[in-house]
Amino acid sequence: MTRNKFIQYLVIPVVFLMTGILFSCVNDIDTIQKVTYDKDSPDQVIQNFQLHYTDSGYAKVRITASIAEMYSNPESVRQFKDGLQVEFFSEDGEVVSVLTALYGEMNDDTGKVFVRDSVQLKNLRKQQLLETEELHWNQNDSTIYSNKNVIVTEPDKVAYGQGIKTNQEFTYYEFLKPYGHLKETK
Repeated sequence: MTRNKFIQYLVIPVVFLMTGILFSCVNDIDTIQKVTYDKDSPDQVIQNFQLHYTDSGYAKVRITASIAEMYSNPESVRQFKDGLQVEFFSEDGEVVSVLTALYGEMNDDTGKVFVRDSVQLKNLRKQQLLETEELHWNQNDSTIYSNKNVIVTEPDKVAYGQGIKTNQEFTYYEFLKPYGHLKETK
């Protein structure tokens, strides 16, 4: 066999093989999504999440979390599965109250936030502490409420109730069903 014939028999099949390989490597997006898409997985995951709400350039609320998961269907919701902290500011820019919980959900469409598990709301000026297992915060009217058992500790007393309504600064509160005795701590 001559050298030219050898090259012809070897090179032509190799060229066809390489051409076939080159044009067969197409990523079909539908096929990829069928393999990788999970309807229950978040659209976005953000580490070291911070969200600041301002009004006319003044800080009103700061929300921080180690991880925030964003979902867009059926509503725009953020989940804070590793906890969150919400700081509420006074008109002069000072943090007046702090809300913490081990789990939270924020609905961007309705402006409502739900927190649960080791929930605490502290008024730093009055040294008040509200403790419960579940709270709702309505961002639209700045109210915080719960239907669960609640303990409010102040420097000179402890009060108990089932359900509470307060403002986000926790400057006043109203028990829905107070119970137990008011305990003086001094």
